[in-house]
Amino acid sequence: MRTLKLLFLLLIVLSFSCKSQTKKINGVSFVASRDSINNKHILPVLEAQSNYVALMPFGFIKELSAPKIVHNTKRQWFGETKNGLLQYAKRFQKENVGIMVKPHIWVWKGAFTGNIIMNSEENWTILEDSYSAFILTYAEAAEDLNATILCIGTELEQFVVNRPRYWRKLIKEIRKVYKGKLTYAANWDEFKRVTFWGDLDFIGIDAYFPLSEKESPTIAEYELGWKLHKEEILKVQKKFDKPVLFTEFGYRSVDFAGKEPWDSNRVEGAINFDAQSNGLQAIHNQFWKEEWFAGGFIWKWFHAHDRVGGKKNNRFTPQNKPAESLLKELYRQ
Repeated sequence: MRTLKLLFLLLIVLSFSCKSQTKKINGVSFVASRDSINNKHILPVLEAQSNYVALMPFGFIKELSAPKIVHNTKRQWFGETKNGLLQYAKRFQKENVGIMVKPHIWVWKGAFTGNIIMNSEENWTILEDSYSAFILTYAEAAEDLNATILCIGTELEQFVVNRPRYWRKLIKEIRKVYKGKLTYAANWDEFKRVTFWGDLDFIGIDAYFPLSEKESPTIAEYELGWKLHKEEILKVQKKFDKPVLFTEFGYRSVDFAGKEPWDSNRVEGAINFDAQSNGLQAIHNQFWKEEWFAGGFIWKWFHAHDRVGGKKNNRFTPQNKPAESLLKELYRQ
């Protein structure tokens, strides 16, 4: 009897140990380029202790009310196409780096994709057919690659809100060709209104939540800014009982980085490495220890590591900045 009790206790300890040591997704959003990639481009990702990359092929539309998506053409950069996705993914997989396939839509002149909305039922139908062709192209590619995760859309709020039946049907169609895990990348102010989280495997959030009005927030001030947002995230997580994945997260190395973290249009602004690093430390402190949190993908990482970021760069990339060293430390934990 004593032996059986000891075995039972051992099984409990082992079960808890395995659960608590589940590896988080420590990802980077690897930007598509004109070129193929090789070990020179992969090594900095490995040195950053990243175990996943989000690879992002693109489709293009002319304007927010245009229903046709152009994708996988010879006019696109190599990394934005199906062949580019396959080449990038296979090189990373050789290094045991996990893959999330995360197709994006680009609207001409950079208009926000969340505002894509059609002006007639006819155009909605055209858009749905066009989007299905786009996303199923990459669902099939993801299956061919045995990619771990497929993101079925990125920041498409009006499309999602206005056509809920389409999205549920689309998810069923995707699952016929792709057997891995599914998510959707909801914008930070969109995720509470997505109705189909129960049909997916992760609640995906592009986590650009406003956290602080201060010019250079401390770690503690960033964490205070997370309090209410984290409560809202947890409500959705509990409702659908799905792990949360930050499909994008990150901060610019600029003053007021926590005020409107989504703002990539504002090129001007004093360089502030502390604002970037403190934001990354705070988000890690708040989420990476949570069992219901799956991990995330920092925005963004360029293939030509030696030519990006650095002391004069106030954009999102952590490359060649103090944030890169911090990311390595955080991802190593």
